[in-house]
Amino acid sequence: MKNHFLCVMAACLAGLTATAQPKTGHRLTVSVNAYEGQWLYLGYHYGKIKALADSVRVQQGVAVFKGPQALPGGIYFVVSPKKEILFELLVDRQQQFSMQADSARPEAVVFTGSADNTAFQAYTRFVQQKGTAIQQAQQKLQSPGADTAALQRVIRDNNLAIQQYRAEVIKAQPGGLLSALFAALTEPTVPPASAHPGGKYDSTYAYRYFKGHYWDGISLADDRLLRTPFFETRVDKYFRELVSPAPDSISREADAFLSKAKPSKEMYKWLLTHFVQAYINPPYMGQDAVFVHLFEKYINGHPEVDWFTEKYQQYMRDRAYSLMANLIGNPAWELTMTDTAGKPASLYEINAPYTVICFWDPTCSHCKEMVPRLDSMFQHKWKAMGIRLLGVMTDGGKDNWLQYIRDHHLDGWNHVYQSEAQHEAERNSGRAGYRQLYDVYQTPVLYLLDKEKRIVAKKLTYQQIDDLITLKQSKTP
Repeated sequence: MKNHFLCVMAACLAGLTATAQPKTGHRLTVSVNAYEGQWLYLGYHYGKIKALADSVRVQQGVAVFKGPQALPGGIYFVVSPKKEILFELLVDRQQQFSMQADSARPEAVVFTGSADNTAFQAYTRFVQQKGTAIQQAQQKLQSPGADTAALQRVIRDNNLAIQQYRAEVIKAQPGGLLSALFAALTEPTVPPASAHPGGKYDSTYAYRYFKGHYWDGISLADDRLLRTPFFETRVDKYFRELVSPAPDSISREADAFLSKAKPSKEMYKWLLTHFVQAYINPPYMGQDAVFVHLFEKYINGHPEVDWFTEKYQQYMRDRAYSLMANLIGNPAWELTMTDTAGKPASLYEINAPYTVICFWDPTCSHCKEMVPRLDSMFQHKWKAMGIRLLGVMTDGGKDNWLQYIRDHHLDGWNHVYQSEAQHEAERNSGRAGYRQLYDVYQTPVLYLLDKEKRIVAKKLTYQQIDDLITLKQSKTP
């Protein structure tokens, strides 16, 4: 299946005619037997996206991508006028070479003057040969009476041959782009149990060995890896499968990555941006602490981090200051509000082994669905356990709020809202509001606090909070 070029195309450049080959910069000449008068595009991988580097019109069967500056190293590709990738090419130190392409068989492109691409094509042919042998052996394994041992040996030997091929290239061409690509494609092979320390089986050895050797031969300061389709996937796999999901563990690993990437401004920029985007709104509770760590250590007060737009910088600042106030394990901020009788009420006046805070709006459709279920959990289980439920009205109006409480018999809750006078006093004093302190920008939002009002959990469903309470109580002696 043909790959489709997904980038938004920039304005087309004027058609270029062949001139004398420059001594510097890049000049990539494509001879093709089609597309006369149409545009060809030069693109490159950048993490999981595809980006446009250049575009040129085919004239007399030739398209020349050229410029006074060298192209950053990596995997590039030539794209047809229909926005389909015709073939890929390696660009590194050699940046003045030619390609002969047949539109009917673009994968059979012939390179002249590029040892990297010639070597890569040789490797591709070798892998295709070995891959065919492996596939045939795998198919035969499904047949009745197959010689399993012999076929598994064929698979193992061919896989080993591919690994050895890569290892020989890496040894012969240290620092070369092909070597860097092979290193990034290779995963550690865990030694057998007999190789465990002291000859004793260790159930954690495979994990520790694989994690410890996952980046062998790969330089995080090599920005050529950014222009490949597999580097970002490798980074994601490492943090998803090999790093503990605890915020402190993720932060330590991110620090190590950024330290190693520091010599390459582009790699440093990419990694920091990648980590920020991964943890500014993380998939798991508590991992927002990673973003706060990144913001404080690498972004806030660091003028050299200038690649974020002004709008995104403001978003990061607002998000960081909001999250700093409600990290897991921190004491919850005081909520001094007004109850249904018009009297002052305080969060810290509540004495309970656990306090659940529900920020809600009586006119919010999601709240209307969730609040009665939350109340059922409270009435039938939590109340008997001494757990208190603090309901904070965020919007919807006082009258709607009181009416909803009466209509749905939300008895036993500590119901509060912020009066206009309290809001005005808060604003005049310059204090942050509860929305920022509790990161409440949509409803409903639930928090679980312990006896000392430390934040145990946030932004979970009431079922998840119940599961967490049950789990914690089962561990209490």
